[in-house]
This record gives sequence, structure tokens and C-alpha cells, in this order.
Amino acid sequence: MVYLSSFMVSEHRMRNPNVYPYCVFRDKEIYPMVFAPITIIYGDNGSGKSTLLNIIAQKAGVRGCEIYAYGRDYIDKFVRESKFDVGEDDFGRRLAVPKKSLYVKSEDILFEIKKVQQEEALERGYIYEAMKKKGIGRAAAEDAFRKRKEILRFAQEKYSNGETAMQLLMDIFEPDALYLLDEPEVSLSPRNQVMLAEEINKLARFLGCQFIIATHSPFMLGTLKAKIYNLDSACMEEAKWYELENIRFFHEFFEKNREVFRSSSLAKL
Repeated sequence: MVYLSSFMVSEHRMRNPNVYPYCVFRDKEIYPMVFAPITIIYGDNGSGKSTLLNIIAQKAGVRGCEIYAYGRDYIDKFVRESKFDVGEDDFGRRLAVPKKSLYVKSEDILFEIKKVQQEEALERGYIYEAMKKKGIGRAAAEDAFRKRKEILRFAQEKYSNGETAMQLLMDIFEPDALYLLDEPEVSLSPRNQVMLAEEINKLARFLGCQFIIATHSPFMLGTLKAKIYNLDSACMEEAKWYELENIRFFHEFFEKNREVFRSSSLAKL
């Protein structure tokens, strides 16, 4: 499903070359990005991937976008000047961006993981101290902790807790929604990055989800069935995953060390 069919950032240029977010796209040739069920926004650090996703989220009214206090007037102006269009269903009717759509940043996932870790540590410490100092049984100590934890729980709870980033992401996804994901592979092993990408492929193909993902992970790029836009290029043009600089860097690195892998394999025979 394609809920958000295209997006074009503001073409306006400021006299001051340092005004954010205009400065991010100042040297780019601006064309509409046409989205697929899965679209990847690729670019090196500082290329504007996160900025672009946040602008899209604000313009399309997607929950989870960051609202900056500093420079808010310029950001709001840039968002107003940007343009987007929605997709159509099989009968040609225009679709709305689903209300349950979500923008998820890597720091959101890390925040949730940290919160779970803090709660686990708090639980172990509280129960131990309650049993030791108050002379009560474990069941009573656990009950006291549950009550205590409700008091200490973060007021702005956003997502279901899980033990890993993978579980947290799986808890977030629902059918028939648009998801903007900013580097979801952070903290995931290569194997889990591939697993996450395969799950996203399934969600897009079978459960009516659309994804716009900022990443430079070779495992995500090589596994996702996606259209890719390269923010490192002057006109943010489409590219194949194996043409991207980050992928070429990995390829060259392993080619340089090919003999090491070959020797290691032979030694195991």
C-alpha cells in the first residue's frame, strides 16, 4: 500500500546559508520523491536523512515527529513550503495517511531499551532490599515493587516494553499504517538487521504497511525490496543498493581481506 505517494522539500533559498533546515538542502537540485511501499532514504552522516524524515512526518501529520524550540519559525516555514501527495486505492479513491502512522527514531528505541534495563535493575535492587531490611517474603516484596514501579514509571510511555530492540520494533508495527523509521538497525546485529528487513518486506507485501526508512546499513539496503534515494547525490537521485558508496566501501574492505577469509576456511577443513 502507498499512503504517501510523493514528497518534495521546499525549493526556497535563504540569503543566510546557515539557516536550518534550508541549509541542509541548499546545494541540492529539488525534485519530487515518488514513494514505493518501501522507500529508503540513504546518505552518509550529515546528509540530511533524519531532517528529511522529520519534515515529512511534520508535513503529513505523522506522530512521533520532533518539535524543535530553537529555529521553530524557519522549520515551520520550510514545512509549509514543502509539498506531498497521497496515494490511491484500487478504485482510484485518494487515501489518507492513517492516524496510527508513526515516526520512530533510533533514539526512541534506545530510550525504551534503557528504560527496560533501568526497571529491571530497580526491581532487583528494590526486592533485595525489601527482603533484607523489612524481613518480608519475596512475594510481598514483588507486590510492593509493582506498586512502586507504577509511581516511578515514565509519564510519557509511548510503546510496549520488550527485552530487545527487535521485540520493541515488532511491538510497534500494526497493519495498514505508514511508518517512518530513522536508522532502525541501531543496536541490532547484522543477523537481526536482515531479520528486521525481511519482516518489513512481509508487512509491506501482505499487511498493507508503507515504510520510508533512513539507513546506510548494507544489510538493510541489500535485503529490503525498496526504492532507494541517494541523498549524497546532487539531485537526490534513485540508485541501486550495490551502487552506493557505503556498500562499495564494505565490498572493497572484504575484497582486500579475501585471503584472510580463504585461509581461515581452509584451516577449518
